[in-house]
Amino acid sequence: MWCSPTPYAKGQSEVRFFGSIERLLLIFGLLLVAIYVAARIYRTVSSSAELQRFQDLQAEQFVDKAKRFPTDARFKMDFSLWSKKRIAGYEQSLAQYTDPPLAVLRISKVHLEAPVLEGTDDLVLDRGVGHIAGTVRPGEVGNIGIAGHRDGFFRVLKDVRPGDTIELETPNRADTFVVQQIVLVDPYDVSVLQPQSVASVTLVTCYPFYYVGSAPQRYIVQASATNSDSHHRGVNEQASSEHGYKGLEQSTR
Repeated sequence: MWCSPTPYAKGQSEVRFFGSIERLLLIFGLLLVAIYVAARIYRTVSSSAELQRFQDLQAEQFVDKAKRFPTDARFKMDFSLWSKKRIAGYEQSLAQYTDPPLAVLRISKVHLEAPVLEGTDDLVLDRGVGHIAGTVRPGEVGNIGIAGHRDGFFRVLKDVRPGDTIELETPNRADTFVVQQIVLVDPYDVSVLQPQSVASVTLVTCYPFYYVGSAPQRYIVQASATNSDSHHRGVNEQASSEHGYKGLEQSTR
């Protein structure tokens, strides 16, 4: 004879049923939490990996750009006009460390090719030509001041004339300047380094070129950029507003 389940047995079945449902819901909830945590971890790891990849690419680009500058041994050196003292100074400088060049200065007419280093101390001006502190750096818009020794790299300036071209190459760009004028100033006259209405480069050396002793004047070659994107920029873009450069007597000797 068939008998219906007792109320107790029926209640036990319902408890087991709902208990199974609760376990399934708990497992499902834990699975969702695990998926969320895994997604956050993956996003964080991926973001870090992309950031590192970007930094690595930047480093590779910096190295590639630096390779565009020739080493000292590859510069086209012409010592024919140099003094013996300056040649000796250059050779001694090769044994000392200098920071990589900011740019390469070229004046094809006088066969000049020289590294542009930061500063105007003795080591810099023996090794190459120096960027004058307080003027904008090569590759920037403004009046770029560059100094050199009159019995070394810059002795060839005596043969430069208005209309000649000057090239200045940085890792990011190459600019061409045309010589506008050549002037003589006193050692303390820094007016030639003031902002110009167009992108410019000002080359500074001592004068007279063959003077014995401390030269009384400075020989200034001023040139303006020919690049269309460098013309007619405001002088406010000049970075020398604080006049950080010293007298021209400290630029060359």
